[in-house]
Amino acid sequence: MKYQPPFTITPEILNRVAAISEAVGRLTVLTDQAKALRLRRINRVRTIHGSLAIEGNTLSEAQISAILEGKRVIAPPREVQEVKNALAAYERFDTWKPRVEKDLLEAHRILMSGLIDEAGSYRRGGVGVMSGQEVIHMAPPAARVPRLMADLFAWLSTTEAHPLISSSVFHYEFEFIHPFADGNGRMGRLWQSLILTRWNPLFADIPVESLIFEHQEEYYHVLRESTRQTDSAPFIAFMLRMILETLTTFAPQVAPQVTPQVGDLLAVIQGEMGREALQLALGLSDRKSFRERYLKPALADGLIEMTIPGKPNSRLQKYRLTDKGRQAVVNRS
Repeated sequence: MKYQPPFTITPEILNRVAAISEAVGRLTVLTDQAKALRLRRINRVRTIHGSLAIEGNTLSEAQISAILEGKRVIAPPREVQEVKNALAAYERFDTWKPRVEKDLLEAHRILMSGLIDEAGSYRRGGVGVMSGQEVIHMAPPAARVPRLMADLFAWLSTTEAHPLISSSVFHYEFEFIHPFADGNGRMGRLWQSLILTRWNPLFADIPVESLIFEHQEEYYHVLRESTRQTDSAPFIAFMLRMILETLTTFAPQVAPQVTPQVGDLLAVIQGEMGREALQLALGLSDRKSFRERYLKPALADGLIEMTIPGKPNSRLQKYRLTDKGRQAVVNRS
């Protein structure tokens, strides 16, 4: 008997699959026009931030971007290592096949290198999922892990379920098995993204992990509820909702339109900069013109933000790009 993960296809799940497929179709057209592959760097940083933040990593998107650029970041060494590993893993993202078990082991080796002794190998001991001091899930014994993972990959290789559903089922089953000593959460999310990307390359640029991070408690709740019901339908419905909301959020940010003056301002901002530094970088001497034609429109459109929003006239005031501003820079380049 071939292994068949227990899951029910509910009307809610079917409706979300249809809505996501429609949104993907619309976005594929939009992103061709906006050269969306240039958004990959921004959204990859956002993806890594979301996935690691769920696991307790405290580095910001700006710090992750700095590490990507080879800059030194003052932060706990383990957290910096986690980011470097994640960046290295996503560099290999396009080479892995979601149905190949050795590729998953290789991904775990890169993702957990220098963090645990068993990087790239299934765990050799028992493991439980904790919520505070409470054990909320005891994973199957280590001796069963190789067989359970072989069965899961065999199912993934033969299932006729829609990739939106099969990727969510795989994600849930993976977390239930908890095959590694550590790194199971980030690996489960990585592999679901990989399955979806092989269905549509657009998913390489969709930072679903950011939204999961914002709904972290619900993420763990639906994992537990699916286990309680012996049916991953609650988890599938949750993941499809996260994907749909991410696609909806992503759509209006594909190609923000800016004036030439605002575009020039966005292009010179590096980190956080004060008014005088920005005027100097732009070669502008007229403070009023800079404020009216450059600064105010960029602030009004949400492309930049103040570092001290409660004191707009502070002499210590500086400005930095928002996510929308970063995307505008990518689209303009």
